[in-house]
Amino acid sequence: MTEVTVAAMQLAFTPDIDANIAAVSELVREAHGRGAQVVLPPELFEGEYFCRTEEEEWFATARPAAEHPAVLAMQRLADELDLYIPTSFFEADGPHHYNSLAMIGPDGAIQGIYRKSHIPDGPGYEEKFYFRPGNTGFKVWNGPAAKLGVGVCWDQWYPETARAMMLMGAELLFYPTAIGAEPHDPTLDTRRMWRRAMLGHAVSNVVPVIASNRIGTEHGQAFYGHSFICDEFGEMLAEFGAEETGVLTATLDLARVRKNRAGMGFFRDRRPDLYRRLVEDV
Repeated sequence: MTEVTVAAMQLAFTPDIDANIAAVSELVREAHGRGAQVVLPPELFEGEYFCRTEEEEWFATARPAAEHPAVLAMQRLADELDLYIPTSFFEADGPHHYNSLAMIGPDGAIQGIYRKSHIPDGPGYEEKFYFRPGNTGFKVWNGPAAKLGVGVCWDQWYPETARAMMLMGAELLFYPTAIGAEPHDPTLDTRRMWRRAMLGHAVSNVVPVIASNRIGTEHGQAFYGHSFICDEFGEMLAEFGAEETGVLTATLDLARVRKNRAGMGFFRDRRPDLYRRLVEDV
């Protein structure tokens, strides 16, 4: 098999975790009905994006992966529907807290945990108050006919994240996210920048990219959607705007992707001997 069908979803969330899980589950089922084998929900779909402000009460909502309601629900769905579901969640590990992702396989088992590596800190996105920087390193998992690499939100801005996962063998890159308005500057609209950054990863690594974002307004902060699936040349295969709720799907020809990646020569012509500056502190 050289083809794989992937899905990205887009929707708004409420403070009700059960309602959010139900809404995501409905879209997972829709994606499955459209032939998807890997289904990507947005970042932290368990609730509203609580990192707008620094409030200690939110730490009580974190759970270990084995106890988190969102993870448990996606495990049941993955097992029932024979799907891969990269599942973002607020993780508690003893006294530590992480913005984490459980890679759930088609038997419902957690194949591994990735903890978000790059943690933003700015108006409306004060994640450093809540999350430790991830200590797992980047992760790549076996998927349906392809290895899957997943970065979480702020990771998507870093070319090093995408390239590291590619060097680990990733053949599809997934980015669950929660991004929207910039409260400190109402004139700053990052939605096009957001897409361009990931389209750049697609082009420079010759790899399809799948991105899922939330929509809606939460306590005055608007999230702008624009979820998408692009091919290995950065061409859009499916995309949403700022308001649609639903599922995007695309079928990718992995044999074509591998042929094009080899033909472009980007990995053949790399010069790691010249890149030491990239791993030195400024």
